[in-house]
Amino acid sequence: MLASARGSLRASFAFAMTETGRPGVTVAIESTPMLQCQRCLEPFELAVRAESEIEFAADEKSAASVSDREPFVLSEGAASLRDLAEEELLLALPVAPACDEPRICGRAPSPLGVPGSGFGKQETVRPFSALQDLLKKP
Repeated sequence: MLASARGSLRASFAFAMTETGRPGVTVAIESTPMLQCQRCLEPFELAVRAESEIEFAADEKSAASVSDREPFVLSEGAASLRDLAEEELLLALPVAPACDEPRICGRAPSPLGVPGSGFGKQETVRPFSALQDLLKKP
């Protein structure tokens, strides 16, 4: 999905105890990754901002009881800040990234019927039309 592995990500973490008595964190990220457009396959920048409230859990069983927040299972009682920021970025990215301007989007085809697009002016090709004549012969 990324057109380039280079870039920067700014993340902030606000740790606190949740109402359930477990530790939690609010993760906020800001980045402008270079993505690959799924229409024209050209790179483009997408400004991303996201924020999530996460509650830490010691294991999968206790993670199932987290109610309002996103659960995060600790690994040996610890969490990596990089993993938290990376997960937040991945959740914020679109499933199929596309340029904002489809008219100037590299090699993207224009919609059908748009004047000057070249679509709709092409001759219809029917490769099996000769078969119809063969079926009519005795």
